[in-house]
Parts: sequence; structure tokens; C-alpha cells
Amino acid sequence: MSVADIGTPIPRVDAYEKATGTAEYVADLKFEDLMYARTVRSDCPRGTIDRINYPDLPDGYTVVDWRDIPDCGNNRILMIADDWPVFAVKEVRFIGQIIALVVGPDRQILDELIGHIEVDYRRKTPCYTIQDAVSLAGGAVHGPDNLFAEYRIEHGNPVDAFRRAEKIIEEEFSTGYQEHIYLEPQGCVAVWEDGRFAIYASTQCPFYVQKAVAHALGCGKDTVRVIQPHIGGGFGGKEHYPDVLATAAAVAAKKVGKPVQLILDRQEDIRFTPKRHPSLIKIRTALDAADEIIGMDIDIKLNSGAYTTCSAVVLQRVVLHATGVYNFSNVLINGGAYATNMVPSDAFRGFGAPQAIFAIEMHMNHLAHEVETDPLELKRRHFYKKGDKTTTGGTLYDHVLLGNMLDTIRQFSGYKRKYGNERSGGADAQLDPHKGDQVLQRGLGISIFNHGCAFTGSGEQHLINGTVALEKGIDDRVRIFAAGVDMGQGVLTTFRKVVAAILDLSISDVLYDRPDTDLVPDSGPTCASRSIMVVGYLLQEAAKELRASWIDGEAIRIERAYKHPDYLHWDQESFSGDAYPSYGWGINAVEVEIDSATFEATVLNIWTIYDVGIPIDRRIVEGQAQGGMIQALGYAGLEKLNAHDGAFRQVSMADYAIPTSMDFPPVATDFVENPYPYGPFGAKGAGELVFDGAAAAFGAAVEAATDKRVYRIPITPEYLAELLS
Repeated sequence: MSVADIGTPIPRVDAYEKATGTAEYVADLKFEDLMYARTVRSDCPRGTIDRINYPDLPDGYTVVDWRDIPDCGNNRILMIADDWPVFAVKEVRFIGQIIALVVGPDRQILDELIGHIEVDYRRKTPCYTIQDAVSLAGGAVHGPDNLFAEYRIEHGNPVDAFRRAEKIIEEEFSTGYQEHIYLEPQGCVAVWEDGRFAIYASTQCPFYVQKAVAHALGCGKDTVRVIQPHIGGGFGGKEHYPDVLATAAAVAAKKVGKPVQLILDRQEDIRFTPKRHPSLIKIRTALDAADEIIGMDIDIKLNSGAYTTCSAVVLQRVVLHATGVYNFSNVLINGGAYATNMVPSDAFRGFGAPQAIFAIEMHMNHLAHEVETDPLELKRRHFYKKGDKTTTGGTLYDHVLLGNMLDTIRQFSGYKRKYGNERSGGADAQLDPHKGDQVLQRGLGISIFNHGCAFTGSGEQHLINGTVALEKGIDDRVRIFAAGVDMGQGVLTTFRKVVAAILDLSISDVLYDRPDTDLVPDSGPTCASRSIMVVGYLLQEAAKELRASWIDGEAIRIERAYKHPDYLHWDQESFSGDAYPSYGWGINAVEVEIDSATFEATVLNIWTIYDVGIPIDRRIVEGQAQGGMIQALGYAGLEKLNAHDGAFRQVSMADYAIPTSMDFPPVATDFVENPYPYGPFGAKGAGELVFDGAAAAFGAAVEAATDKRVYRIPITPEYLAELLS
């Protein structure tokens, strides 16, 4: 494969296995004397355990709980923090918290036994919402103020800007929960054999599982081997929750001395696994006498649920994306991640950026209407450009092509023709002769956004320090050693393409297996749109070194460790500097039609354009763009996940609706080439960027069609009926 062909699509190397059904997932693995585990979970959102009444257990069945954790271990799951217990001891903080496992050889008997377990609680007043958390309803769940994390950014002189303001516009936006609905539910198998654990897990982050199990069991990391079979989707949902299952299963495997399988069914998965963080974002904007934006004050609050997980890092990204693609002179941003008695919130594709972008994009549209100008022209005036300083004082070192991208999307979508027809914002109303007097109102919405690539701040440098290796055998075939997990985004293929292109080899002569922590170095987790940009770059540089030392027929091993670009600087204590090494940029356009009788919003057309540097495989990146857009439109208008008394109401795929292939039209996608020097062949991250802007574009289209302002998602028919009543 030549360097010039890097973007040319090739068949995915795992396509045959997946298409024919021969790919093995966790549930397909066979083990001798396999035992099954079922979870005993809290049905109390907040309280203390008074008594647990277990039925008489048949021979071969046992209960596993906190008392089975070794004295040298820790009943805490080590994530970013370690506040989430492996097993509840006395306190329970949310419905679904694991109290114990029941383990045995027959799943049907296990289900019967679980149904006869009774737990008595001393119940406390629960705290479910952000408003509850702020007001300390029932007393603080965490610390004195329910804050897991808080961040503040002050850029310019916002106090003076608001003092000088002739007009202040204030709005609040909210976003709800979203369920991951990956194809394969959560699951793992734990094996204790010859003094070592082997964990087979459906996980995005094998080394996270290794670290968590070693911490809980009080053993060295070299005692824990994590093998990642095929994984049926993740979207962030398999970043930390596999740690919850793997630690419990490992305790069970050590107790019974046999392999233990712990796999959730779909309802258990939906009810109790982490979701996207709900948000409340308040934006105040100061305008001068000429209606120019002179200052902005943004307050962000996230519902983190019962335990920390990665809420602090998600909050960082919300705060850092709060002003979107816009360069404002004076900005104050405050953010808080609050503890509640809900299922813990955790990573989800976009990682906080979609919440921030929905708020700032809708607010910019509203500001444009306030000052009677075209929203796109108002936005264009404030676009970031190369050399600008960010809100944290970092520098945009790369070219920003938003102007050209906007011109392209305007042309694709027919914005100029549609804008200002029947309604301002790009709408037209019409009577459909097949629907009698029903009015079908159409609207076109456009969102503009960015996504910081890789870990925030100095995370890659100080937390991850990823390492990869290439090994050339005497047969002159090359094997990749890296921890990148293919959960559908294609790294089994794209990693091979990078190495093959540098070494001028065929794809079949470059090998890459699913990660095994005994075999591969820790190149970091598969998240944060870092796999291609960071790990792929390490592989590219290792391949260059291998090429320079290549000797036919001789075995050679090359290792490469991450090195932070010298020009990037970040101070975590002051939360200042270059928050990200580079940014992906995107524009989405969505056209909707709203039925005035049913209040249904039908998407008629979708146009997208992205700057992801250089696509390593255009078909794979197009697949990411299409999948991300459809998943995000589900978040924007379809996926309603409500809670009552701490429990989710929608607990199956019959009542939690996700988009199907029939719900949306094809996605027209284009890319601009804008190489990033520290990405392989100039590539940047793409997997999260393609989710970020759809909700804002959908919301803007609904506003254009209805001439009503939208302040929350999902925009369901019920919400539309409320707006139009």
C-alpha cells in the first residue's frame, strides 16, 4: 500500500467474521466448569442496609459480597477516583447499586433465587435532580455541597463588559439522559487460575480493567490479565462500567475457584448502567449600543449521579467547549458536577461537548433574532481563526477553515434560497394535498462546532504516556502491539493501513489482534478521539524507524512512547494553557418538516462537512459521520429517558426508542483536508466530533419551522405540542 492511497477505502479486516456471525464475543466464549453470576441490587435510592435475608441456597450456589474481598484488597473501584464500592456494605446511593452476587451453575435457578432475596433499608430523603443537589435536598450526598468537581475560567474582563452593557440577554438550556444502546450488553468472564486472574471483558479500556481489579483484590497488576474479545459497540458506555462488573466477578472467581460469567441482559443494562450527563446551562450575554457581543457569562451544572466516575473530566470538556467556535473578548465560565441519587453518569460519545454546543448554538441563534440579523452572519463574525487565543489562554496553531466550510454547507443545503421565505430562519409552510388541512411547516437549521482532540490538558503527557510496538518477524511480516480497541470504529483496519503505507507492505502482511494486556504495551484507553491521532501517530513513527532499520529475514522490534509537542503548554492547577493539541471542526445542516396535527418532526435532508485532518480511510470515516449524526438526532428528538423516584421509566428497547434506518434520510457528507502535523498522515480525531452538532442543527430547524424558541432536548412531539399550543 502506498502513502498516496491512505484515504482510499479497503475492506475492513473484521468484516467477514462479523458478517458471517463467526466473531466471538464474551457470551460466546466456552470455559470448563463455568459458573454464572446474577447481581443483587439495591432497590432503595438512598439509605443504609439494615438486613439482608437470603433463601436457603442449593449445593453449588453461593453468595459473594464485600466480606469476600481479601484483607489486602479494597472495596473500592479505582477509576479516576475510587469512591464507588465494589459491593455495598451499609450505604446505598442509587437504585441498582450492587450489593452482592449469587453464583451457581444454572442460570434459571439463579434467577429464582434472586427473586427470593429481601433487603431491608433505613431510607433517607433522596436527591435526584440538579436542583435537588444544589439545594442540598435531604442533605448532601457527597461532601458538604454535593460537588464532585468545579472549574472556573475568566477570559478578558467580563465584569467590566457587563457593567458597560446596554442590553443583557439571559437564557437557560437543558439536556437529558441518553442511553448507549450498544449492540452487545455489558459482560465479562473472570478466571482465577495458577495464582492469576484472566478477565475476558467487553471493554474499551483493557488496562482500566486491569488496574481496577488489581486495586480491589490487592494484587499487583501483573497478576491480572485482561483479554478483549470482539466488542459489540461502546460509545463511552464501556469505558468505566466494565470495571464495576470485572471487580465483582473477579472476587467471585477467586472465592469459587472456577470461571465466573457475569453478563447483563438488555433490561438490566438499560436500568443500571451509566448514561450521558444531564445538564443545565445558563448563558448571559452583554450587548453594547451597536448590538455587538461584548461579554458572556456561562454557568454549567451536570447531574453526575451517585459516584464520581469521569464526571470531572466530562465537566472540563463542557467548560472548554462552552463558547463553541466563537472568539469572545470577555468570558466568565463556571461549571459544577453535582452528586445525586441517580445511576452514575459517565462517558458518552462527545463527552460533554454536545451539551455545551447545543446551548451556545441555540443561544447564538436567539441573539441573532434579538438583533435582527442572519444567525450565520452573526456567527461568522466571531469565528476563531489561526493564532487566536482560547478562553484558557491557549493558542490555535492550526488553520481554521470554518469560513470555507460554511460557504460549502450553505450551497449544499440551499440556505440562501430557503432563508427568510415564510418565516425567518429558513422555513416555509405549505399545505399537503394528501393531508387535507394539515399544515406542514419546514425549517432549515445549521450548527457550527468543534471538538478538542485527545485528552484534555496534559493528560496524554502526565496520565497516559502511551507506548506502542512493532515487531517484524523473520518472514518479514509485521505485527502491531497496541491497546486500541475496535468497537466498530475500525482501528483493526486503520492501524494496519498506517503501518502498511509507511512500510510499503500489503495489508495482509501487517497483523493486529484484539488487545491482551499480557502481550501489548499500554497505549492508553480507546476514548477521547485519540486512537488514530495519538496511537496512530506513534505507529507511524515506529514504522518509519522500522523502515530505516529493515533487514530482510531478520527479526526486529521497535517501541515508541508518546512525546508531547514542545509548543503545547498546560497548567492543570490554574486550568490554563493549551487545552487540546488540535481541534476537529464541523458544520451540520438539517431540514425538518413538522406536522401541525401530530407534532411530529420529520427530517427531510441532512448535510455535513468536517475537518478531521486527513481521513485515513474515507469509507470508515464516512461511516462514523453517518452513524454519529443518526445517533445524535436520536438524542435530539427521539430518545426520551425519564426517571421517577430514582428509577428509569424506559427500561427496554420497546419503550426506549432509538433511530432505525427508516427514521432519517441518507447523510450527505464531505470533508476538507487540513493536515495536523502530529497525526498519522495528518489525521485528527473523528469519532466524537461527528456527534457534537446534530442536536443544535435539529433544534435550529425546529425553531425555523415553528418560529418558537427551543430550550431543551429531546424535542419530542409532546414538547412541540407544548411549544405550539
